[in-house]
Amino acid sequence: MISIIIPTFNNLDYLKICIDSIKKNSSYKNEILLHINEGTDGTLDYANKNNLIYTHSKINSGLCIGCNAVSKKSSYDLILYAHDDMYFCPNWDDVLIDEVKKLNTNKFYLSSIMINADPKLTGFLNFKAGDNFSNFDEVKLLNNYKNLSYFDFQGSTWAPHLIHKEIWNEVGGFSEEFSPGAGSDPDLNMKLWKAGVRIFKGLCDSKVYHFGSITIRKKNIPSFRKNIGSRANKIFLIKWGLSINFFKKYYLQSGTKYLGPLKSPTKNLDYFLNLIKVRLSFYYYYLLFVSKIFK
Repeated sequence: MISIIIPTFNNLDYLKICIDSIKKNSSYKNEILLHINEGTDGTLDYANKNNLIYTHSKINSGLCIGCNAVSKKSSYDLILYAHDDMYFCPNWDDVLIDEVKKLNTNKFYLSSIMINADPKLTGFLNFKAGDNFSNFDEVKLLNNYKNLSYFDFQGSTWAPHLIHKEIWNEVGGFSEEFSPGAGSDPDLNMKLWKAGVRIFKGLCDSKVYHFGSITIRKKNIPSFRKNIGSRANKIFLIKWGLSINFFKKYYLQSGTKYLGPLKSPTKNLDYFLNLIKVRLSFYYYYLLFVSKIFK
């Protein structure tokens, strides 16, 4: 069984859809663990009335801090991180758990495939069954999700993702310097890579419908949010000496057909030319960072 970790931020209408789908469409009796940021929209009352396990912060602490906090309440060996604006399609967990049973290692990172409600979003599958909680057409989705085909792929869609609790604890969960959350997924992948994980596999038969990062588009996200993607890239670059895109392309081989556990990157001319560009960026931002400290 799986411990499903969901950080949520005043997003009750979507959270209800998410939790209802888990309860209806799971093959196993998985546990749901919430981290509630603020919860001023009734989320706290909802969690208490439904006997949900949760941690709570009065301010929006973001997904990194929240997920790390509530993960300590996990009862099971498998931890799955998900967004609160996702609908889990039938048998999503069967596919993941069957894959885990085939492996002879705890060193894996498995992910479901997202069905994007917004066709403008880049991703693997696109199908519109409503773009918000009020016009969500569950029947339309359930009648069509099986017809949306793809292949098992390398890398990940970041969420939902499944890892073993031993590995989660070994790498320390999400790195909180990426709070509130942008960049934390590839950073987690890098930490897993450093820990010897080479199975990064997206499973096309484990599907979730994604309304499209509803939480991070809220108006009351801190003002620095508009620059957070750039900020996350800089933190990742200074921390690891590589860019997120470089890591995804040459290490994770993201989006390509899954052919087995990953190996070290092929170091050809293309690799070295792009590595030089990344290193130049690294030294620029590193020197800029150091100059600000000693200014």
